[in-house]
Amino acid sequence: MATTQYHRVLLKLSGDFMADETGFGIDPTTVDQVATQIKDALAYDVEIAIVIGAGNIWRGSNATAQGMDRATADYMGMLATVMNAMALQDSLERMGVITRAQTAIEMRDVAEPYIRRRAIRHLEKGRVVIFGAGTGNPYFTTDTAAALRAMEIGAEILLKATKVDGIYDRDPLKNEGAVRFEHLSHMEALNMGVKVMDSTALSLCMDNKLPLMVFKLTPPDSLIKAILGEPIGTLVTVDG
Repeated sequence: MATTQYHRVLLKLSGDFMADETGFGIDPTTVDQVATQIKDALAYDVEIAIVIGAGNIWRGSNATAQGMDRATADYMGMLATVMNAMALQDSLERMGVITRAQTAIEMRDVAEPYIRRRAIRHLEKGRVVIFGAGTGNPYFTTDTAAALRAMEIGAEILLKATKVDGIYDRDPLKNEGAVRFEHLSHMEALNMGVKVMDSTALSLCMDNKLPLMVFKLTPPDSLIKAILGEPIGTLVTVDG
């Protein structure tokens, strides 16, 4: 079996990966496809933690645009991420993968409260840890939560799964001639104003020298390839 380049990773999943082609709700079949990738990757002796978004259930930006209080909208989004975390946990455990869900907002009946040392211990025991409720604070995205948790647990890289295979100079879904970058520095990515990761999260990665890989979650072995260090997306590092 090939040797992985990373021993402990933080996988950032958007809520879109929980939904079917409509982009809304939780589709068990789609969740199972994501869970299968995670299960298969575990065979490579890698520790995996996950931060999950909630765009398939709730988009706070849409609500605030219609006049809702930003903090209220963000808290609602955090609650929605817990629903996604529970769905992914259920799928993984049906496949025989031992998991733990932790939330930044306490709701002990459905998940553990987030405790850094406990999360690290779970990972050391081979459990997949799913972080819900973002950072527990409004005004921060789940991208920022992913960067924060990655640093707290000592992840070697933040893997940002997307619907496109890396960072482009223009939106590849709207521009046929868009050029994909194989390698960028954090500063270059910030200056480009890339849409796949918000600036706060990128700044956190840069300040703490945390590598970031943006890759497409298809085909089904994409996560394994990312963990093996294969050039399937865009790698963002301090030096570029």
